[in-house]
Amino acid sequence: MTDSVRQPVPFPPECTKGTVAMPREMTPGIDLNLAARLASNRTSRRRFIGGSAAAAAAAVLGPAFLAACSKDSGGGGEDVSDSLRISNWPAYMAPDFVKGFQDAESITVDYKEDLNDNEEWFAKVKEPLQRKQDIGADLAVPTTFMAVRLQQLGFLSELNHANIPNIENLRPDLLEASVDPGRKFSAPYMSGFVGIGYNRAATGRDIKSIDDLWDPAFKGRVSLFSDTQDALGMIMMSQGSSIDKPDEATVQKAIDLVKEEKDKGQIRRFTGNDYLDDLAAGNLVVAQAYSGDVVQLQADNPDVQFIIPESGGTTFVDTMVIPYTTQHQDWAEKWINYIYDRANYAKLVSFVQYIPVLSGMTEELEKVDPDSAKNPLINPPADMLAKAKGWPALTDEQLQKFNTAYAAVTGA
Repeated sequence: MTDSVRQPVPFPPECTKGTVAMPREMTPGIDLNLAARLASNRTSRRRFIGGSAAAAAAAVLGPAFLAACSKDSGGGGEDVSDSLRISNWPAYMAPDFVKGFQDAESITVDYKEDLNDNEEWFAKVKEPLQRKQDIGADLAVPTTFMAVRLQQLGFLSELNHANIPNIENLRPDLLEASVDPGRKFSAPYMSGFVGIGYNRAATGRDIKSIDDLWDPAFKGRVSLFSDTQDALGMIMMSQGSSIDKPDEATVQKAIDLVKEEKDKGQIRRFTGNDYLDDLAAGNLVVAQAYSGDVVQLQADNPDVQFIIPESGGTTFVDTMVIPYTTQHQDWAEKWINYIYDRANYAKLVSFVQYIPVLSGMTEELEKVDPDSAKNPLINPPADMLAKAKGWPALTDEQLQKFNTAYAAVTGA
């Protein structure tokens, strides 16, 4: 394939641009395997409630979960809350973890699972934050790109590291990440790989590179992500482009390749993480995938494998931030410090089965979950971590242009 045969999709010259709560204690007798799968199967890591997912959540968390769905957590009143209010993604917390913090610190926690989509959540809190009004949360867990946007808008409180001594346990690569050097405004919560998942029984061979996605033998049985960064990062890297300083030309080059393969019929569809069932069944043989999803699929289908392409893959990080309208910054910092205790964090990682953001977790994981400690998709070795890179902070203009250009191909 050459650039001359690709039909470019030009960047437009100008681009414009449900809450769920969790009871403070998990319902006794929950199916932990199902709950863990819900934790790793958030659509594009950003969407959860809707259709069968809501029904599954009800089965795991009980009536209190759905009863809380009607509560609005945004734009709280003027009264000072007597609880630490936390907004997180659904099924992203281990049973009894909140209770452990409450017992240790004598602080009541109002834990809400009302962060279902970064953009949706931002739309809900932006105006109250602009008016310096309480948003009903003292700490939230958006994905990194959203945390960066919040910080750029001046919506975040600077972290007082004196209240978070365990921040020294953070992985050095995350502590000094370019998106927030020294972690002045954000504290990583969980991470994961974006790579390639494949069904070994269906492919008949190992998959190693991005070029394997375009093998004619897999025509119509390949899926790519609809999320711009998750989809294009690894493709750009395979083309020799850096994601450290993305520009219109390098992003467009990757989009052109995707369009070419789509026009050939190579790509079956563009997905969030709704590729899971098709990959397990063999309807898809190769798919862009999240490492946490594959960990869960492998429990039932060992033929499903995950690799970071030889040319590299990407990572995502969900991160804890404190809005500048918080009523309890010191309590929020105590929460971060509690999470950053390695023994506490091992219990959390064992349940959600994402990649730890803390260094030196092997020993603590071995104590609570030896299988997680040995799994490279949960506790990856240094050389595996080195193959994956994170996107830098993008401006709103870049996000708009990149997303619009890619959507012209995906139809999203």
